[in-house]
Amino acid sequence: MSMLRNAMLIAAVCATAAVAADAPADAGHCSFTLKNQWSGPYKACVAPADADQCTELGKADENSDATWSAGACQTASVVGSCKRSKDTLYYYEGDASGLELGCGFQSGEWNTGS
Repeated sequence: MSMLRNAMLIAAVCATAAVAADAPADAGHCSFTLKNQWSGPYKACVAPADADQCTELGKADENSDATWSAGACQTASVVGSCKRSKDTLYYYEGDASGLELGCGFQSGEWNTGS
């Protein structure tokens, strides 16, 4: 069951990657609640992201509460972060080992904690 949960978590994270992939380097960040039918809800943040990408991210799967702001994501109290080729996804909730597995499937570099 844990492998199925992890696989579904990977699918949720990939959806966020598709939304944030084309953000300009000087864009702000998008704080949101990441959720789909298999995982979450998790408080998360992706950067860089522009306001339009944040709106789309808030509509993906069962995500909610998407709020765009200038600057970087908060790094205090993170469970971990996944640095991907064009952005970084910060998790403020969730199981670090499952999130790390999902990050690996995105060719990301996982960092536990802040």
